[in-house]
Amino acid sequence: MSDQDETVHYDGSSGGWGSLRGIARIFGEEWNTPAVMETLARQNKPRGFMCVSCSWAKPADYHAFEFCENGAKATLWDLTTRRCTPEFFAEHTVTELRGWSDYDLEQTGRLTHPMRYDRATDRYVPCAWEEAFEAIGRELRGIDPKSAVFYSSGRASLETSYLYALFARLYGHNNLPDSSNMCHETTSVALKKVIGASVGTVVFQDLSNCDAMFFFGQNTGSNSPRFLHPLQEAAKRGVPIVTFNPVREKGLELFTNPQSPVEMLTGKATKISSQYHQVRPGGDIAVLMGMCKHVFAADDEAKKTGRRVLDADFIKQHTTGLEEFEAQVRATPWERIEAESGLTREAIEGAAQVYVEADRVIGIYGMGLTQHVHGFENVTMFVNLLLLKGNIGRDGTGISPVRGHSNVQGQRTVGISEKPELVPLDRLAKQFGFEPPREEGRNTVATCKGVLAGELKAFIGLGGNFLRAIPERDRMEEAWTRLRLTVQVATKLNRSHLVNGEVAYLLPCLSRTEKDVQASGPQTVTMEDTFSCIHGSIAQRVPASEHLLSEVAIVAGLAKATLAPNPHVKWDEWVADYARIREQIAETYPDEFHDFEERKFTPGGFYRGNSARERIWKTEAGKAMFTPPKVMSSTGFEDAPGRYRLITMRSNDQFNTTIYGYSDRLRGIEGTRNVMLINPEEMRRAGLHEGQVVSLVSDAGDGIEREVHGLVVMPFSLPDGCLGAYYPEMNPLMPVTHHDEHSKTPAAKSVPVRIRPTDETRKPGLEPVSHTTRVEGRPVGIDAA
Repeated sequence: MSDQDETVHYDGSSGGWGSLRGIARIFGEEWNTPAVMETLARQNKPRGFMCVSCSWAKPADYHAFEFCENGAKATLWDLTTRRCTPEFFAEHTVTELRGWSDYDLEQTGRLTHPMRYDRATDRYVPCAWEEAFEAIGRELRGIDPKSAVFYSSGRASLETSYLYALFARLYGHNNLPDSSNMCHETTSVALKKVIGASVGTVVFQDLSNCDAMFFFGQNTGSNSPRFLHPLQEAAKRGVPIVTFNPVREKGLELFTNPQSPVEMLTGKATKISSQYHQVRPGGDIAVLMGMCKHVFAADDEAKKTGRRVLDADFIKQHTTGLEEFEAQVRATPWERIEAESGLTREAIEGAAQVYVEADRVIGIYGMGLTQHVHGFENVTMFVNLLLLKGNIGRDGTGISPVRGHSNVQGQRTVGISEKPELVPLDRLAKQFGFEPPREEGRNTVATCKGVLAGELKAFIGLGGNFLRAIPERDRMEEAWTRLRLTVQVATKLNRSHLVNGEVAYLLPCLSRTEKDVQASGPQTVTMEDTFSCIHGSIAQRVPASEHLLSEVAIVAGLAKATLAPNPHVKWDEWVADYARIREQIAETYPDEFHDFEERKFTPGGFYRGNSARERIWKTEAGKAMFTPPKVMSSTGFEDAPGRYRLITMRSNDQFNTTIYGYSDRLRGIEGTRNVMLINPEEMRRAGLHEGQVVSLVSDAGDGIEREVHGLVVMPFSLPDGCLGAYYPEMNPLMPVTHHDEHSKTPAAKSVPVRIRPTDETRKPGLEPVSHTTRVEGRPVGIDAA
């Protein structure tokens, strides 16, 4: 019997009837109503509503149904008829609600009223908007601005994000962490360093013009399913798609197009990846080193006949650092490459030969590259490979990080950044008549460390589920209660709303699916997709409650209550008409946003530009930089007996920290999230058996005991020395110090752990996963006994 026969897996394809059943199973009561169907029909189309889920392209030549399974789930999640009212909060204490699962909390439905936390009764109680703004403003005025943090999730629009960043700087700080800090900050830092642009160089049309694609650490089937359409088209025209990923993700193996009647009726599926290599977690640098080694060898052979594999003209004119990089590659033995990657030389050379033979190559990656201690080296090594043949700055080529949340890239474009050098502060100073703070602010990791150290007093959360998404959950939650002020802007209830500072408010906002009517009429908001295109979004649905405010109105309300009047800052005027905000954005960023108002509904979005795509290299050297890696493994720790590399993963029924249900259909796991995945041979070597209950214990070696209990062993196709389990349940195992060295992105794709077995055996179920953290023997965490 093969390992595949022994493992839990899914025999079908991605897409197809499974995708439709996945939507109907969760939202059978509501998804076929006229209002929902009308919204889905307008989703991701010009003058329609832009998805609140992932940031994939909204093409001008769109499909009849331009949404995927997870995009539909996100829309239906917002359009639910369930309501989380003041009566609900009167019935449940916050302490009780902390015992609820993530799924059950969000099942309470849309928040309907602004709420204030009453510590005496341990309940949220309703309050007026004016009361909330006045109290929050008073608290913010009473502290050092640099002791406050303004966090934003990747869902907030460009208009909201611009005002939020302006509010922070007028108040006096650059403490603007966002969800990019947890996923693709490594991209922003690495690409900025080596090609001078902090985002990918590929545009949507390039996907139709390439003749090879290389995937590293990106799960298209669950994280950006609409990507499967251009991948299917590429595969059908014979484009080799070579994938490196520790997990065999179904979306990069087989796809049945739900919009093709023939495929749906016949069950026909398209094979996506022509090669699929299960690299060890942290082994990507070694793989890329081996591929470059083969490219240099192929170039040596070609030179014997007067030809070249390398693009010598491009390298001479546009790059620097090749000699040092080439020397390192040639000196690295294949034995070390094989050991670090977990792959054979033959497999790596087979993949590299595809690269050698292709003229136009796109490199695609996700958090499987960025979320490592040496994620920076992962990304720069991928760039090294592409530079060898001039595969940046030509049609059908480029580096393409696939960004996550819908506007996470756009927020950075309009000023959400803790790095002052990335923001035109001089222009802001002139535009709004103030002196912006110039010192670096706090990113997510620095925020966590500041809370633990007692240096921070206030946290404003513009969406998201910060406490659930970050590392070190137990210690962070205990420290969190020592904050003076916590404010959460949200559409639904989540864990972060249940761990409060001394003064706490929960402020409900409109979702992007709901009509936003201000003094000048219905409003449009905008966002940026993963290909740097800007899209307008206008909603039609009636809001879930008459008491909701837009995110723009909430940010303006907080700012007015906090800041002294400034004749250049016109909060009321901006709330009345969002076009006036877009005028300010265009003044601050004229190159990217000229004629913003006229272009906002451009079919396919308007492209804001990318200097590296034009082969203008805004680096220290003035050229694209070959970068020799300083390590061969990106994990940041050594192998040791009994130590495993834990990958944290999202399920098919999940987007970020939002849990839509308990089905991970594309991996063949149903009804549970409390599992530990391990390959069958590794399971036997560890003396474990299927169904055994185990704990995972942090092996960070920092003296802090971290343990997650109650995980059921499941055999699964993974590399040796590797385990898989779900995010965010495994976050308590990740030290806040375990992050990329350059970007501080938490290293969630290679967490050092050990297995602690128990004598218990059971079938996987919905029993909650528990966890314990001890510092010097003392349990910590708000729920610690």
